[in-house]
Amino acid sequence: MDIALRRGFIWPSFEIYGGVSGFYDFGPLGSLLKNKIIQKWREYYVLGEGFFEVDSPAVTPEEVLKASGHVNHFVDAMTECQKCGAAFRVADVVREVTGRDVEGMSKGEMEQFMKKHGVRCPDCNGELGHVFDFNAIFRTTIGPGTQRVGYLRPETAQGIFIDFKRLQRHARGRLPFGAVQIGRGYRNEISPRQGIIRLREFTMAEAEVFFDPEDPHHPKFSDVAGEKFRLWLAVDQEKGRERLNEVTAEQAVDGKLVCNELMAYYIALTKRFLGDIGIPKGAVRFRQQTPGQRAHYSAETWDAEVLTERFGWVEVAGLAYRTDYDLTRHAEASGEDLAVFSADKKRKVICHVVEPSYGIDRPLYCLLEHAFAQERGRAYLRLKKDMAPIEVGVFPLLNRDGLPEKAEVVYEGLRREGFMAEYDESGSIGRRYARADEVGTPYCVTIDHRTLEDETATIRDRDTAKQVRAEIKELPRLLRSLLSGEMPFEMAGEAVKSKSERP
Repeated sequence: MDIALRRGFIWPSFEIYGGVSGFYDFGPLGSLLKNKIIQKWREYYVLGEGFFEVDSPAVTPEEVLKASGHVNHFVDAMTECQKCGAAFRVADVVREVTGRDVEGMSKGEMEQFMKKHGVRCPDCNGELGHVFDFNAIFRTTIGPGTQRVGYLRPETAQGIFIDFKRLQRHARGRLPFGAVQIGRGYRNEISPRQGIIRLREFTMAEAEVFFDPEDPHHPKFSDVAGEKFRLWLAVDQEKGRERLNEVTAEQAVDGKLVCNELMAYYIALTKRFLGDIGIPKGAVRFRQQTPGQRAHYSAETWDAEVLTERFGWVEVAGLAYRTDYDLTRHAEASGEDLAVFSADKKRKVICHVVEPSYGIDRPLYCLLEHAFAQERGRAYLRLKKDMAPIEVGVFPLLNRDGLPEKAEVVYEGLRREGFMAEYDESGSIGRRYARADEVGTPYCVTIDHRTLEDETATIRDRDTAKQVRAEIKELPRLLRSLLSGEMPFEMAGEAVKSKSERP
């Protein structure tokens, strides 16, 4: 977090006014990294799956969220300190004090649990009051006065459901088909106390996969059938057993551990996506929500969780089987017919939905934590090279003899070629390498006196600190191959001996 704050990944919002909990800014490097995660997600779901992307308003009329059930059901269990008046989300304060999970308990059961385990206010040690429901949607009005009530959307999914008739026509009636939306969601969290893990405004990337409930198959399931993932079943959680079942996607379907083939497919795809942005496979599990934890629209939900040193297991995505809940509710409330005609079955179908829903902010934190490395007296981010916010640093060896001017030319040339490059001439070359390593820059190009003679420069690898020498005109081609992993570093040029290796 020191690097994240100091080097421009994450900053507290409204800081000069004392800040507001639950809001964070993404600085210059954080914005670049966040956009890379979003682009990688698009590669999976828009390019890979062929889903349609939409972009709907964040302000949602009340009738939409009444029909979807959010106005009545989107609530958190809350308690207040009787001494200092601080408010807490019950599940969070209980987990903070006892390490136990009370999600899904009734309000009475939560009160009894807190009394039995001596859960008191973590701020002043005062007694906590009764548990009551708090609706977490931000309420507003549309237009002057209060004639039309609206809310800031708690999820992007409803915009997709409202557009369903147009989307299914765009899909030319085929099933299954999917639509995605990437954008901001808003939840008026009671007491966010975990940095960017629990935000009041956050970025979501959601996919809604519409299918015939009698045919819940994915046409590319064979591609992931052998993919292994670890499941923590609800039945084991209810019995207090932290036992993980490692199974393939095919075994999960055949053994009825997951509800259908589509769910198993997207669990496997989620695991691949998290690995592709740089989260280790061994740090990922899928936890099945117990019946009391599931959202009002879900018949089965799996949370993709990542193990972190600071916060323990963190949910970064949720995969919900929403059945036909949303389309049926909106059809009833609007009077629109949201059934589709199945050419194969020769009948009308109310589509069911499997929803892979990702946060972007939480995976970003998990990625930073897992990339953080300390070795050989240096601390740096060992980010996957194609995920690094700054892809290449360009440095003059010395600030004289025409080297800075030549380095500026190389820097500008790489930027024109589409590389996110950074120029640095401050301090010693060793300090500049250290600064670049610290933010995860995978390669540094150094301009020295030999460059002025033969138009070559050194390329330094972040992880090994090894260097090779290559022609400047070849840098764009070489760097693209290195960043994509297509070329081993040793093949990028002539090896440069370190000082200790020189005679």
